[in-house]
Amino acid sequence: MANILAIDDEAGILELIKSALLSQGHQVTTVIDPSIFPLEQYSKYDLILLDVMMPNMDGFTLCRNIRNLVDCPILFLTAKSMEEDIVQGLSIGGDDYISKPFGLAELRSRVAAHLRRDQRERHHSFVASGFNFNLAAKELFLGDEQIRLTKSEYEISEYLALHHGQVFSKERIYEVVFGFNGESDSLAVVEHIKNIRAKLAKQNASPIETVWGIGYKWC
Repeated sequence: MANILAIDDEAGILELIKSALLSQGHQVTTVIDPSIFPLEQYSKYDLILLDVMMPNMDGFTLCRNIRNLVDCPILFLTAKSMEEDIVQGLSIGGDDYISKPFGLAELRSRVAAHLRRDQRERHHSFVASGFNFNLAAKELFLGDEQIRLTKSEYEISEYLALHHGQVFSKERIYEVVFGFNGESDSLAVVEHIKNIRAKLAKQNASPIETVWGIGYKWC
């Protein structure tokens, strides 16, 4: 299920959203004042629900501030229904509007629809099994702790994590990471994964699973 961030200055609205989405198995973080929420945290979420009318920072301003930091869908929550407001929200990077007051069934269905459609390529960062992958810097973090990986180790980890749950043979991993003209062979993948596991084990984590006779997957 998805990791969802809901931002609204009304505590009651946040409680309704959290209750509705928790019942669908999602993880939900609620924020009542986005002006004190760290910018680096936004990239950890799969979808953001964002109120437009807030006292310290309106939703349009916040969307402008974070759109280049996140790839996930941003859905505005607003009582406004005028066409120019909708156009403005979409033009600055919003994906959709949910008008207040909204029904819980509508909220759940709209969130589900956007999660299904979110096939966009990730350009900035993503989170898998608690690990934060910085795609631009090619860095891996667990919380505030950076996991020091070689370039090849990082590329293998990123590929498996981007396709978490899918099983890949060591030949396929080698082909994707090193290309057809690589100077080694697929056995190098086995050694790289051994090294990755050793480094992640120091953080008490073991997200790479061996599927015997087939390959590896990030779980």
